[in-house]
Amino acid sequence: MTETNFDSVWDAIEDTPAEAAHMRVRSQLMMALRDHIERSGLSQSQAAKILGVTQPRVSDLMRGKIDLFAIDSLVAMLAAAGLQVELRVAAAA
Repeated sequence: MTETNFDSVWDAIEDTPAEAAHMRVRSQLMMALRDHIERSGLSQSQAAKILGVTQPRVSDLMRGKIDLFAIDSLVAMLAAAGLQVELRVAAAA
């Protein structure tokens, strides 16, 4: 049996490097938004009003339902929360 090492869990479970990169970005955006909501002490209903989404949508976010969120919707919610998204592009390892 050969041991394979991966840089992230997404590299291990996604079929292509592009899919892994997409999931990595989505997960980072979701974690940043969830952390902001928790640090701010907002209820899900309060967060929903600020983000312009429904409370069930915030619940999905808080439970990590990554398959329900696109990058563009996450960026919009982060902006609504008053957070700035910055992008860094680097050569692949």
